[in-house]
Amino acid sequence: MHGIFTSESVFLGHPDKVADQVSDAILDAYLIADKQSRVAVETLVSATRLVVAGEVTSKANLDVPSIVRGVLTDIGYSSNSSDFNGFQYDVDVLLKEQDRNIANSVRRSYETRNDSASDELDLQGAGDQGTVFGYACDETPELMPLPVSVAHQLAERVDDARRQRILPFLGPDGKTQVSIQYRDGHPVNIRTVVLSCHHQPGFRQDLIVPAVHEHVVNPCFEQLAVETDNCRVIVNPQESFDVGGPAADTGLTGRKIIVDSYGGMARHGGGAFSGKDPSKVDRSGAYAARWIAKNVVAAGLAKRCEVQITYVISMARPTDVAIECFGTESVPLFVLETAIKRVFDLRPAAVIRDLDLLRPIYRKTACYGHFGRELPEFSWECTNRVESLLHGIREANAIKVS
Repeated sequence: MHGIFTSESVFLGHPDKVADQVSDAILDAYLIADKQSRVAVETLVSATRLVVAGEVTSKANLDVPSIVRGVLTDIGYSSNSSDFNGFQYDVDVLLKEQDRNIANSVRRSYETRNDSASDELDLQGAGDQGTVFGYACDETPELMPLPVSVAHQLAERVDDARRQRILPFLGPDGKTQVSIQYRDGHPVNIRTVVLSCHHQPGFRQDLIVPAVHEHVVNPCFEQLAVETDNCRVIVNPQESFDVGGPAADTGLTGRKIIVDSYGGMARHGGGAFSGKDPSKVDRSGAYAARWIAKNVVAAGLAKRCEVQITYVISMARPTDVAIECFGTESVPLFVLETAIKRVFDLRPAAVIRDLDLLRPIYRKTACYGHFGRELPEFSWECTNRVESLLHGIREANAIKVS
């Protein structure tokens, strides 16, 4: 790779991220009440109305409007918000049970119906067809592409500064954008950083810019291993950003899937994550693919790794698993693929078991990316299969390991 690559992130109060957080908060609430809940929830938020729609099958009966308003208050859209008050608008709840054909496909897999099931992990089929991708690279300690990693760091710093009242004049909405120069496949310097920060009405831009530099940009740059001296930093290029959030723009679940994943550096299967329980392979399969890719890079078996997994509705076993290391692999790809298939069980029930995905962990994933955050909840970020992968390589007699 040679040239400039750009990625973006968004703040907690961006309308699309508001929708993602509401959907995942509802999912968490159902899992707390009934961990076998089947949930597929979409949220649409506008200036005066929020709609929650989708399919839920659960023993729980939840007060969804209260969950919604709790999320909005936590983000910062409360009675003190000048342009959007989460307590003063309507919440429409349009939920129905999961379609029986889909439910039956999950409960009784293709393998079960065709007498090819070998154990109980074959009983649960995939909730839909789909191709998912996972990616890892050695550009950052968390094995993520640097552009999206820096974009997330800046967004989180702005949100923290606002919520801690360090920058109390900021509102919840906003975006970051980071452009990085690559040379021979390696990031060498940050070329441009853009921060668009929602602010209180009447607050002067000449006061916002130096404060954001001091409390957000400079601390972030101090931690980076690439050159930042010649970086162009642009704060609030628009004349004013005093109306933000759903008052300014409509938000919808699943409209920030590139922000959620790898910032465009890797491919995406197209399925959104938020609002879906882990029987949906759009989510659990993508987490498993990241888990594999990160362990491959952490094991030193490649500098860049992209994993593609293909599922079919009702089938427990993926139809295909493909590995691409872009010429950076240290062992032949067919050997690596063989080891991966031995070490990782990618059936939905196995992924849910191995990554402990029936926990109420999902709202935390709904901002600053689903990957690259080494938190206790993010089990797919663990590099706990490195030794197993290396053992699989040794078994194949592909390389000599001293």
